[in-house]
Amino acid sequence: MYEPIRTKSVHTMAAAQEIPHRSREEELDIRLAGQLTALLTVTDELHALATRADTQEARELDAAALADAADRIAEQVARLSGGPYPLRAEPSDGGTPARVEALRQRAHTLAGNALAVATSRDDAAAMALAAERMEAHAAPLRDLATA
Repeated sequence: MYEPIRTKSVHTMAAAQEIPHRSREEELDIRLAGQLTALLTVTDELHALATRADTQEARELDAAALADAADRIAEQVARLSGGPYPLRAEPSDGGTPARVEALRQRAHTLAGNALAVATSRDDAAAMALAAERMEAHAAPLRDLATA
């Protein structure tokens, strides 16, 4: 009544050696490096605003602490990626109070994401750095909430 199937099904799995696979640790390394690279970009932007100090919000930023944090983040990215230090973008111009606040919120979110991935990866150095950056960017956000 039914004709038997004579060709290979399109639903069969491809041979294992044809598909490159990464381990869970490698995937977490890539994800953590990506989160830290995004945090580095925002940190560089905040540092550039702090050195210009066009607004009161920008004057409140600690340029030396941001530069030190950016260097430590770059070290972690280089360690995770196994390559040279990451390329760093040239910060844009303009430092309105809303922009500074938005960058602080973005940095806080990125540090939280990096902390979550570093915890999954059980990377103590990255966890400590992400927690430190999260705390550094949380203080101004708490001040806004109470104002």
